[in-house]
Amino acid sequence: MTITAAMVKELREVTGVGMMDCKNALNATEGDMEAAIDWLRAKGLAKAAKKADRVAAEGLIGVAVAGTKGAAVEVNSETDFVARNEEFQAMVSAIAEIALSTGVDVDALAAAAYPGAGKSVAERITDAVAKIGENMSLRRVETISVGEGAIGWYVHNAAATGLGRLGILVGLESSAGSATLEALGKQIAMHIAATNPMAVRPEEIDADVVAREKAVFSEQAAASGKPAEIVEKMVEGRMRKFYEEVCLLSQAFVINPDQTVQQAIDEAAKTAGTPISVTGFVRLALGEGVEKQESDFAAEVAAAAGSK
Repeated sequence: MTITAAMVKELREVTGVGMMDCKNALNATEGDMEAAIDWLRAKGLAKAAKKADRVAAEGLIGVAVAGTKGAAVEVNSETDFVARNEEFQAMVSAIAEIALSTGVDVDALAAAAYPGAGKSVAERITDAVAKIGENMSLRRVETISVGEGAIGWYVHNAAATGLGRLGILVGLESSAGSATLEALGKQIAMHIAATNPMAVRPEEIDADVVAREKAVFSEQAAASGKPAEIVEKMVEGRMRKFYEEVCLLSQAFVINPDQTVQQAIDEAAKTAGTPISVTGFVRLALGEGVEKQESDFAAEVAAAAGSK
């Protein structure tokens, strides 16, 4: 496969590694970007890919909570100017409220009745596009619920109550009082916003992710030239460290780094006199997973001039 300059540039932007190393990685992996990232990591040249640096979309994340249920939606627009539009904000808030009863199916949410409009959510968005003059789309919806307890929430870069560029929901199962759970839930949600954990507990991490990390660590350890039994222990130690860093309960609590999140929960449970358990969380970042479309204006002008 031909390795292009654009491919090398993309890998360099994702990993921060030099151009020649990026080219070597792509050659070694026949142009497979994900495999090239792992190749660089195994050589100790790069950390995990910072894919968030390559994504961009405008609009708002809307969060709604009612009792033991919470919902978060992403509604995209073309520019951040629209996110400051009060009509757009009101629409995203209403869609988040509707999502509390429709669940995680985007199509079901789009087909649901929009309150007071005599139309569906999709039709209401179409009306907003015609009025505001900018394309919009309902992209994602996530929900969370607990049997008994509360849903903690937090919105970062808030444009209005429950609206912003990053929305977090966290489920707390407990018979503790609502004031205790809401305060703790907000703190944990703020922690999740800051640290972006992969899962609550190690066993909840995707098996493919675990296998990939283990393969990278195994190759790194094997390169040390130490005996197999030592290499195995090195891999086990690095996997433990990996779990500590990416699992919510074992992370150092951003509110008090001297504690883990689990220790902070245990302390709150002791004060409340009843167990508190995190059942799960939702973290929606605006534009996550949408490839940024960039254009080199100078290059385009030069190319256009050269074609004449």
